[in-house]
Amino acid sequence: MSKLVLISHGDFSAALKASAEMIMGPQADIATVGLQPNEGPEDFRTKFEAAIAGESKVTVLADLKGGTPSNVAAAVLAQGGDFDLYAGANLPMVISYLNAQMLGAAPDLLRDGQAGVVYVNDIVKH
Repeated sequence: MSKLVLISHGDFSAALKASAEMIMGPQADIATVGLQPNEGPEDFRTKFEAAIAGESKVTVLADLKGGTPSNVAAAVLAQGGDFDLYAGANLPMVISYLNAQMLGAAPDLLRDGQAGVVYVNDIVKH
């Protein structure tokens, strides 16, 4: 089984995991790493590397492309890291990942994440 690591500014990653667990139940194979206000990139890198250490298959969802968590993970990836990194994490992506894990299938995180972003007014008005 693959490990999912959610990375973010502040506590967004922990809240995203908690929200997914409300829907899907407890998730032991999801780790969260948040960049706290008093931390810098090196602090975050230390925590991130600890979260992925010893894992053979890791998928990383970052909150924001171009933010410190995503940039640090991208630097680790560029320096030989072996994991899948996506930025723009949302709850549909996490649910897609978890459903695919349960079914033994490959998730389509980009499609499912994008499909979860809709302008509801257009739906309600038609």
